[in-house]
Amino acid sequence: MRSRLAISSSRKTKKAIAPIDQTVQPEKTRWTFLTNHAHVLILLAQDSSVTLRQVALKIGITERAVQRIIADLEQDGFIEREKVGRRNHYRILDKRSLRHPIESHRSIGDLIALIGNRN
Repeated sequence: MRSRLAISSSRKTKKAIAPIDQTVQPEKTRWTFLTNHAHVLILLAQDSSVTLRQVALKIGITERAVQRIIADLEQDGFIEREKVGRRNHYRILDKRSLRHPIESHRSIGDLIALIGNRN
């Protein structure tokens, strides 16, 4: 008879991970110019229905970290979330000013226009 721990761990190994198209493997660097909050915003602007798993994989952070960032952005009025079926769709409130005094003369839309266009 197998132990409960062995059963649960064997179930985890059978879980399939769906392929993510256009996933960029983050380069291992000590630091970047933009925060993870900015990275999440940019990805949400590119695809309003992207999953948290896809965001996490593209940025190189955990899904839980993405959840916290989205909660921060929503709580502070930078994004709005709408449930459509089983998925969330996000709307960027691009008129909002960036938060730091050095960049507060620019909007979220300015940042997205500068960095986020991949077309």
